[in-house]
Amino acid sequence: MRHEAHAEHGRHEHQHTDHGHHEHHGHQGHHHTPAASWSMAAQATLHCLTGCAIGEVLGMILGTALGWGNLPTMVLAIVLAFFFGYSLTLRGVLRAGVDFRTAFRVALAADTLSIAVMELIDNGVILIWPSAMDAMLSDALFWISLAVSLAIAFLVTTPVNKWTIGRGKGHAVVHQYHH
Repeated sequence: MRHEAHAEHGRHEHQHTDHGHHEHHGHQGHHHTPAASWSMAAQATLHCLTGCAIGEVLGMILGTALGWGNLPTMVLAIVLAFFFGYSLTLRGVLRAGVDFRTAFRVALAADTLSIAVMELIDNGVILIWPSAMDAMLSDALFWISLAVSLAIAFLVTTPVNKWTIGRGKGHAVVHQYHH
């Protein structure tokens, strides 16, 4: 896909030489912004959802096991959601042979907005759901409210990811490292 877009860019570059905002002089390795499909946005959001869900569940389990209250448990779950979200991206980018510092920057650029939106919606739903904050791990309400909140977060975050990918940001940054 990237090669087709780049080839297409090369074919049309001469047509854009009259436009001042399309100057390409001095831009080594210029890449055309990828087309942002709903499928690509959904895949990026599922990737984010995976890390967020791992962090949320682990944070809730640890906070409950340690006897923490709702606020510290929620903070731990959010921190772990970011940690696992970034870790999943780091793993893929490092596999492409990129050094850790560059991979870390790519993960931050790719996932920060997506994870932040996911966590805001997920935790917001849990906060307003009656009795969800007081549900224990053994309660069906805990798991139902978590599943519903993550599903709503997915629905809200997918358009955000589509928007960022369409601007060459977010998960579009990661795609240049996938061959």
